Amino acid sequence: MCDVLRHVELAERFLVEGRGLIDRDPIQASEKLYKAAEEAVKAIAVALDLGEVKEALRRGRWTTKLLDDAVWSAGLKLGIKELQYLWDSAYKLHVDGFHEARLTSDEVVRRVEAIETLVNIAKKVVQQNINYKHPHK
Repeated sequence: MCDVLRHVELAERFLVEGRGLIDRDPIQASEKLYKAAEEAVKAIAVALDLGEVKEALRRGRWTTKLLDDAVWSAGLKLGIKELQYLWDSAYKLHVDGFHEARLTSDEVVRRVEAIETLVNIAKKVVQQNINYKHPHK
């Protein structure tokens, strides 16, 4: 269970760091916010014991494809259709905001809510999983 909590902790940290960088460095803000989403997806995948986690362990790393597949699987399992759209916002930050350096601070701000929502979903899923596995805590 500590792996899943570590992913949530990192997601929250990257979210705070990303928010703090938006006005002065939208490129780094984009990457921090993407990393928040990535860690949120990993937390959800671990909490739900998705097959993508086993594949990431087998490969020794998460790939973009595995993360995208985990988002799809989690969305189906949780009944949250918009999970894919939240992830797509994060991926846009990663590609257009960080790699291509073409998003302005305003364009990054427009995507913060999606990242916050994804992190909050991860926290909720992890908490429910902990309560389910350890009902006496």
